[in-house]
Amino acid sequence: MITNSEAPYWIALTQIPRWGNAKINTLLTTLFQQAKISVEDFFGLSEKEWRKKYKLSPTDCMNLQAAKNELPNYSFLLEDLLSQGFEIIPISSPEYSTTLKENLKSIHAPPLLYIKGNKKILQEDSVAIVGSRDASEIALQFTDNIARLASQQYKVVVSGFAKGVDKQALDSSLKYKGHSIIVLPQGVMTFGSGIKKYYTQIVEGDILVLSTFFPKAPWSAQLAMARNPIIYGLAKEIYVVESQSKGGTWAGVIDGLRKGRTVYVRNPEQGETNANKVLIEKGAIAVDFDGQPMTVRYQDTKHENLIVAEPKQKRRKQASQTDLFK
Repeated sequence: MITNSEAPYWIALTQIPRWGNAKINTLLTTLFQQAKISVEDFFGLSEKEWRKKYKLSPTDCMNLQAAKNELPNYSFLLEDLLSQGFEIIPISSPEYSTTLKENLKSIHAPPLLYIKGNKKILQEDSVAIVGSRDASEIALQFTDNIARLASQQYKVVVSGFAKGVDKQALDSSLKYKGHSIIVLPQGVMTFGSGIKKYYTQIVEGDILVLSTFFPKAPWSAQLAMARNPIIYGLAKEIYVVESQSKGGTWAGVIDGLRKGRTVYVRNPEQGETNANKVLIEKGAIAVDFDGQPMTVRYQDTKHENLIVAEPKQKRRKQASQTDLFK
């Protein structure tokens, strides 16, 4: 855990322009494992020490100094966050999602999680249910069924709060007395209407609201795309309800398959116009209405070949490096 006095320094570090997760986490590893100092102590060093001990460039040092100058503002922001019931979980905390670190690898996982609600569900088995904003009726029925099965098996349903599949996944999870994580495409402090709508479920521990973005960041299409890997990363299982051949769902599945994730895709009914079959052809596992893997056979009209997709179980890949923040 980080103290309230140290939290503004973490916020400052994550807001440095063009410092991605890998650069920040590499620095954190050096601070914790080699230098044995806190982020707060690091900010207290001189520019000469930043350059000599940590091999930072003049531009890096200039950006760090600019971030340091913003610390009073981040302190006020923290007070505001805490007064509204939000919490900050750093990647070094045991409360941080181990599933997220395993799937994204510690080096690429977001350094900070901004949350409100039942943080204990970050450690529970989880299922991501993803799909189109303009989902068909059969897709919404499938979403409801997978959310029901997940809730019965005490698995947390992870979704992104967009209309269509995301919203159905959340509402169905609550209907079946399950737990849900809402992954925001914006900062937690700009989600006032959603927090108000689900206030009772948040307080009772059924919903966790989570964001990896600056707390006051408004919704944007760019953040919505950046949010998708977090949805997939928080889940041990991924179910794709309905995907088009482009967009966030498609990009997320392709990225997941490239990284060796097991992705389940609803086998489409005859006549459906979506990209589900294409994803199955690319290595996703076809599932029936109950989410059970199945063998599918269909004609590849482009090459006039019969496609046979057999269900298979992939072994979960182990991290190639020691977890940097255990």
